[in-house]
Amino acid sequence: MTIADTTLGAREQALRGRADKVIPGGMYGHMAVRAFSSAHPQFIVSGAGARVKDADGREYLDLMCGWGPVVLGHRHPAVTAAIVDQLQRGDCLDGTAPVAVEYAELLVDTIPAADWALFCKNGTDATTTCVTTARAATGKRKVLVAHGAYHGAVPGFALRGAGVTEADQAHLVHYEYNDLASAEAAAAEAGDDLAAILVCPMRHDIKRDQELVVPAFARGLRALADRTGAVLILDDVRCGFRLDIGGSWEPLGVRPDLAAWSKAIANGQPLGAVTGTDALRDAVRSIYVTGSFWTGAVPLAAGLATLTELRTGEALPRMARSGTRLREGLAAQAAAHGFEIAQTGPVQMPMLSFAGDTDFRQVTAWAEACVERGVYLHPWHNWFLSAAHTDAEIDAVLERTDEAFAALR
Repeated sequence: MTIADTTLGAREQALRGRADKVIPGGMYGHMAVRAFSSAHPQFIVSGAGARVKDADGREYLDLMCGWGPVVLGHRHPAVTAAIVDQLQRGDCLDGTAPVAVEYAELLVDTIPAADWALFCKNGTDATTTCVTTARAATGKRKVLVAHGAYHGAVPGFALRGAGVTEADQAHLVHYEYNDLASAEAAAAEAGDDLAAILVCPMRHDIKRDQELVVPAFARGLRALADRTGAVLILDDVRCGFRLDIGGSWEPLGVRPDLAAWSKAIANGQPLGAVTGTDALRDAVRSIYVTGSFWTGAVPLAAGLATLTELRTGEALPRMARSGTRLREGLAAQAAAHGFEIAQTGPVQMPMLSFAGDTDFRQVTAWAEACVERGVYLHPWHNWFLSAAHTDAEIDAVLERTDEAFAALR
């Protein structure tokens, strides 16, 4: 136990001790809080609206929203009712529940670039299915990906970690995000073996400021795909249903051939989806992808209820307003306390960094000061807002972040 760990509650410390014995590293992946903080609780026992509670009963204003999946707020009444209703009838059944058809119909009606939809469990499933479909459609192997972009936790896309071989990523060709010339060069390198261009709606790599897409770059990738016969895949896993429910590049007039979805599509239930155009219908039918839980009825019911709520048109504008309120408040606080900060990305998915803080020590100290005052956020990963973040909740956040700035000073 470190000195900082002593600020954690007794139940948290006990759970960490037990986890260390039965879970490798005590926890793994992005949920391993020891990788980024000595003050954040590892274990969260409940959530309601824009707040969560840890194992010791401490409450936090939540700016991570389960790392993105919670778009309407924890335990949203309509989504919870849909979950309970479907659970009473069954979840993992011998055949697919009708809710799969209902939800697919609603997705196709909502997303202009979607003529069909299929379901899976998470974003990695979705991006992998997209790439497999593109290769089946084109009979080619090479996939263009941006340097540093995260497209899933499998050897074919992994950014770090042992156990990944050169052969796993032999058919990836890299380009620089927002640099059309580099994408053109990558396509030339792939030559006649180019199957797909895989791209995120914006640059949201960890440990760097976020970067919104340049519209000309997005349009250029669409033109490059059309010219080469490659499939344009939009990895909308992180951004989807927060920026635009029709697809994050829909406001730009750029429609992908395939799109990968997860995180926010079922307000916290485990669900991923792939949507695509009629031109790829035969290709996706030709591949074999499946899983025992891929058409679980409860997450699909949650997805249907979530999208139904989003289509009322209230949630996305509310997140944008709240995000703007938060950004303006943090900017004023930092200036008042003498700190130079950057706030990047869309306001619905904010990220804050300190000037010159190349080792992230300053932002980590500030994030820890925030969590100690009851605001749960991350030092070097983007945050997420939900429709539950009202003006009152944002004002409560700002009261505590101001105290964190003061403590850091």
